[in-house]
Amino acid sequence: VQLQASGGGLVQAGGSLRLSCTASGRTFSDYVMAWFRQAPGKEREFIAAITWSGSSTYYADSVKGRFTISRENAKNSVYLQMGGLRPEDTAVYYCAADRQPGLRMQFDRVYDYWGQGTQVTVSS
Repeated sequence: VQLQASGGGLVQAGGSLRLSCTASGRTFSDYVMAWFRQAPGKEREFIAAITWSGSSTYYADSVKGRFTISRENAKNSVYLQMGGLRPEDTAVYYCAADRQPGLRMQFDRVYDYWGQGTQVTVSS
């Protein structure tokens, strides 16, 4: 499956952004979708995941209550609504897909497919 992420940009602290990731090439609803991010000099970090139908979502503690993951299977898309942005949220954000990540969905090595990344910069 091919993934295309978009929606990044420059925003002031406290602001909001909505990232989108559109998939093609496979049946989108067959995949658990996730968002990760990587800041300069740091390892890639799990942000959020959503199950096949969207019935369950999972978040990293660092973004819980501020970010919301959602999906529209009819549009082959997953979204990350980000609010209350902080300078430490600055990173390249990636979407990822896997059929059966199971209980390891917070580990990037589990995911078979990745988008190209979109830069989010939060100014103080």
